[in-house]
Amino acid sequence: MNIPITLNGDKIILNARPEDSLMAVLRRLSCASVKCGCTSGYCGACTVLLNDCPVASCKIPVGIIRDTDIVTLDYFKRTKEYTTIVQGFELAEIKLCGYCDSGKIFSAYQLLKSNKILSRQEISDQVKHLSPCCTDLASLTNGILFAIEISNKGYDFVSKKYKKLNSKKGNEK
Repeated sequence: MNIPITLNGDKIILNARPEDSLMAVLRRLSCASVKCGCTSGYCGACTVLLNDCPVASCKIPVGIIRDTDIVTLDYFKRTKEYTTIVQGFELAEIKLCGYCDSGKIFSAYQLLKSNKILSRQEISDQVKHLSPCCTDLASLTNGILFAIEISNKGYDFVSKKYKKLNSKKGNEK
């Protein structure tokens, strides 16, 4: 079956069976950031943006993606939003392992682009479905909070504020 899509900005035709998973097809196309993890949609390793929304590509049959826009983490790394999210993760001391990064980053992106003021609990509720292998829920929530603040106020402001808070905590001990 020929399936027209836009992949990372390029219009292409996929030649695949309708029941093939999007993950399998993207891996055949050498999309390095699309990993095969739990195949249940929980680990985040296969997450891509489908029409600008994060989805577990292991759960999406290619037969239903005709004329959609797919973005992988490899391509998304070129964006300003990626830089903002990574800066937020660094402040939260999240190490990107290379395996489940797309699930964490695209979940953060979805919250960042909503432009809503979110509480810690609301963020936690939005990402608790993920089971990343290298990050706990509290750290992921903190990283997203930092990314949102960086998006609103800039990295220099946020990093100075964070370093000042940490130095005060260190002096109290």
